[in-house]
Amino acid sequence: MKIKANDYEAKDIVKFIRQWTELNQKDFGKTINRSRDSINNIENGRNRMYLNDFIKMCNTHKVQIYIVKGENNKD
Repeated sequence: MKIKANDYEAKDIVKFIRQWTELNQKDFGKTINRSRDSINNIENGRNRMYLNDFIKMCNTHKVQIYIVKGENNKD
């Protein structure tokens, strides 16, 4: 699955990644050394995730991150 991150809030992107792993918040948190409460707070917008932690999460769960410059880029 591919999403355009610009169309979503960061909390939603974290939730998408967790859902793709088919893990609950507790088990997903364990994979990135976070508690279930921490994941819940991130997904509900009460806490934010540092970029380094986000990159670690993506690497752990084999999610690729692309940064593309320009308005005319296509998917």
